[in-house]
Amino acid sequence: MIYILISISLLYALFTLILAVTWWRMPVFVAPDAGSQDGLPKISVIIPVRNEEFTLPLLLADLKAQTYSPGLFEVIVADDSSTDNTLTITRELIKTVPYLLRPLSLANEPTTSPKKRAIRQSITIATGDLIVTTDGDCRVGPHWLETIAAFYKQTGARLISGPISFNSDHTVFGNLQTVESSSLIGAGACTMALGSPTMCNGANLTYEKRVFEAVGGFDGIDHVASGDDELLMHKIASRYPDGVKFLKSPDAIVHTAPQPSLRAFYHQRKRWASKWRAYQSMLPSLLAVFIFASNLAVPLAVAGYWSFGVTGYQLISLIALKAVPEWLFLGSVLMFLKKKRVLLWIPVTQLVYPLYVVFFGLAAQQKGFRWKGRNLH
Repeated sequence: MIYILISISLLYALFTLILAVTWWRMPVFVAPDAGSQDGLPKISVIIPVRNEEFTLPLLLADLKAQTYSPGLFEVIVADDSSTDNTLTITRELIKTVPYLLRPLSLANEPTTSPKKRAIRQSITIATGDLIVTTDGDCRVGPHWLETIAAFYKQTGARLISGPISFNSDHTVFGNLQTVESSSLIGAGACTMALGSPTMCNGANLTYEKRVFEAVGGFDGIDHVASGDDELLMHKIASRYPDGVKFLKSPDAIVHTAPQPSLRAFYHQRKRWASKWRAYQSMLPSLLAVFIFASNLAVPLAVAGYWSFGVTGYQLISLIALKAVPEWLFLGSVLMFLKKKRVLLWIPVTQLVYPLYVVFFGLAAQQKGFRWKGRNLH
């Protein structure tokens, strides 16, 4: 038994080291000095919202401060039947911003995937060549759109995944989420660089409008509550194998808030897990099973130490095989995300993460979760 666990851990260590080396070799993109923006694409920023009256004005103010010409982008706020003043506030801000702000009130109709509906209806009225999606509780830097446009012009990418980081949060739960999020961002970036994209995040996602239409948009995946980002990315990657890129640039980082409670975190992760069954490529599913088994190896080895003869040397070796490569990889990603102070939380996360992965791996088998005040399946 212990030799099976060590073999799995050796493979996991090799996998993590490959991710770390890939991350180190990815160049940091620096946009050319600001000058003429002739030839840069028209951008439609789509923000699906529901009850975001306190956070959305901050994001709209961030967009007001963009270095990208206001004439080169529009902002579509797709309001999904908010019960607060989100829509009213958005309409009041129209005359205070230099860019075209377009509130879109969505019909309150039953749907399996409210966010896909919001994005799809927004795209039908979008005038931009590039679609950029983010969330109503996010914050962006002044060079965000300019950096995306410059990267697109240089690479010709069909889909661009951008980095996500959390706002400063000094709670234990917030720090643990920051470390975990960095692993997802880093792994998604590296698999794109290796030519086999697995993960991305709709809070910082860009794709060509014509490509969205060419792959049929969300057709075939609109029955899944989640997946407006990853499932769409897989469709695009299937049609354009070299067209999916990660934008590794500090100016492209989008900040959001960690989940405020364990209950909210649980429902968010169940929503994310709901898309696993819809993967048409086997790679993400096989990777998820591999990560599950690798993390399960640690608690099994601990149990074996107390019950069926796993030696202390074997246990320490197995833990080191997991912990050291993770430290190298996660530390590098956190430094890029400007989260140096969170490095000390990596060991704590490593203790909790095996239990977390096992729990959500099992919880994902049960349908149903709550999102934005709605019960979805």
